[in-house]
Amino acid sequence: MRYITQFVRNFFRKADLILLLLCLITTAFGCLVIASTTNVTNSGFTRYVFIQVVATGIGVVFYAIFSAIDTDFFSEHRRELILFSFLLILLLIPFGTDNGTGNKSWIPVPIIGIHIQPAEIVKIPLVLILSSIMASHQNRPSHIISVGHIGLVAGALVVLNILVSKDLGVSLIFVFIFIVMAFTGGVSIFWFLAAGGAAVVGAPILWSMLDNYQRYRIQVLFDPSLDPNGLGPRYHTVRSIRSLTGGGLLGQGLFNGNRTQTPDALFAQHTDFIFSAIGEELGFMGCLLVLTLLFLIIARILWVGTRSQDYLRRMVCFGCAAALIFQIVINVGMCMGLLPVIGLTLPFISYGGSSIISLYAMMGLVSGVYAKPAPSSQERYISPYRL
Repeated sequence: MRYITQFVRNFFRKADLILLLLCLITTAFGCLVIASTTNVTNSGFTRYVFIQVVATGIGVVFYAIFSAIDTDFFSEHRRELILFSFLLILLLIPFGTDNGTGNKSWIPVPIIGIHIQPAEIVKIPLVLILSSIMASHQNRPSHIISVGHIGLVAGALVVLNILVSKDLGVSLIFVFIFIVMAFTGGVSIFWFLAAGGAAVVGAPILWSMLDNYQRYRIQVLFDPSLDPNGLGPRYHTVRSIRSLTGGGLLGQGLFNGNRTQTPDALFAQHTDFIFSAIGEELGFMGCLLVLTLLFLIIARILWVGTRSQDYLRRMVCFGCAAALIFQIVINVGMCMGLLPVIGLTLPFISYGGSSIISLYAMMGLVSGVYAKPAPSSQERYISPYRL
């Protein structure tokens, strides 16, 4: 009992409580919207809100635990994190299910009746792994060995996740985390130009590897002649835009949206298209409130990162910010019809137990940097760990 009391005291004394408060306010708003968007389901909104609240409670516990763990500890156990990430994704082979999404990216937990998404969890060790590798090469970040080292690990996780689950959405988050961390970590622009050139050359090959429905989702963004009536690949986008713009300035009111409160009128209105439901029921001001809350969270993460003078800790914060930024931009762009539908939820707002827990755990990493922005003086001259 004494250790628990001391742990709680240290948490309130050292952890980033401002970041935690911002996350809790955003999640509370998300629970309110989830209650409205699931009101028309057969089981009602009680089950969804209950799971989200319980997941948030578990997430806060992980936030506290990760806040108390020194970032150097994660760096020293990089091999274990790599092994954990690969094994977690490989569990999808025998146990994975599509959970109605079309991607085999979920693992059911029969006892409590929920599903976990391994790729959501793997985002956390990915940030730590890349930060640790880059810190070990920080004196020559653009050297071919340094770039190859981080590229090999990130690329292997991306390819494995795509092969096993076919989930391009989370796989693209992995890619964006890698790009942002490489750029902010000092990798030369030459490598980005080379990667861009390789992407252009390999685009036809990548295009041929996509399924037909994935191609259509991209093509409809540029060709208005495809599915002009919105009955095919443009179906979800058309309904999303109608909901998003149907609320005007202040919206139609919670539990009163025309499409949100009509069964099957707006696809995945409590997950992928929750931003559109907010636009319908709370209007432009509701959307602005959501984006402001998410912006404040990202700003706080970046502030904690720039406050730290330690390379490893800065990279951890920048990687966490990159994951959030990409997911927000893709989700909002998808709801507005500006980006293809790839099945990414809105952080802290959309329904999802494994998502909310992993988000709070990731924010716990940032809180850990806030609690200890630099290694102790006796640790400064220890040689960096290498794989």
